Amino acid sequence: MNLVESQTSGLRAEEVSVFYGEKEAVKSASIDFATGEVTALIGPSGCGKSSFLRCFNRMNDLIPGARVSGRIFLADQDIYESEVDPVRLRRMVGMVFQKPNPFPKSIAENISWGLRMLGMSRQEIQNQVERSLRRSALWDEVKDRLSNSALSLSGGQQQRLCIARAIAMEPEVLLLDEPCSALDPIATARIEDLLSELKKSYTILMVTHNMQQAARVSDRTAFFLNGVLVESGVTKELFTRPRDEQTENYLTGKFG
Repeated sequence: MNLVESQTSGLRAEEVSVFYGEKEAVKSASIDFATGEVTALIGPSGCGKSSFLRCFNRMNDLIPGARVSGRIFLADQDIYESEVDPVRLRRMVGMVFQKPNPFPKSIAENISWGLRMLGMSRQEIQNQVERSLRRSALWDEVKDRLSNSALSLSGGQQQRLCIARAIAMEPEVLLLDEPCSALDPIATARIEDLLSELKKSYTILMVTHNMQQAARVSDRTAFFLNGVLVESGVTKELFTRPRDEQTENYLTGKFG
């Protein structure tokens, strides 16, 4: 069975747990996500944020000894059903990692490589390369040097290229694992501005350790502690009126 593209992602997790051997890194987390919103996953290091994020495109499948239980639905289909193709799933759920990881190829080839695998024509690929670079706010900076190595770009440009590469595949969901942690404040601001535009088209989940960033760019926030999803809600409300004392203690710097 193949996943079917839909107009809305309908992304939700039900009682999701993640195990690495006997260690339970995420404990029965349940949450819904919506198109047109950025959801920030916050919490101290080692609390299960990234492990939870990787569940949504089954990246944990690639980790020896990792096991996921519970259900995750995308367009009302459980992505962990045995007949779901993980490769097709990862086309629909793009991911951008903490450290920019462009391919050691040209700027254009970083985007066109995956598109060629889809059997697109040369003209279709050229159009999609330009469209993706425009949507990632990078086109004007690189349009005259598309044949140059992607490794010649600055760190912030490389991260925007990685975003362009992800959205070129026309996903429904975009996963961001601390996408600005290796960037300077100017590059970080550009990525944050970009997210405000991209959320109009995608469901976006973002792991961040930066509380100010979560407050600036996210519509909703989910707080994790020791593998437990303590609470989630509208970002402004969670930051100003958290329901759980543990959330308040973390937000006010009493631990973390």
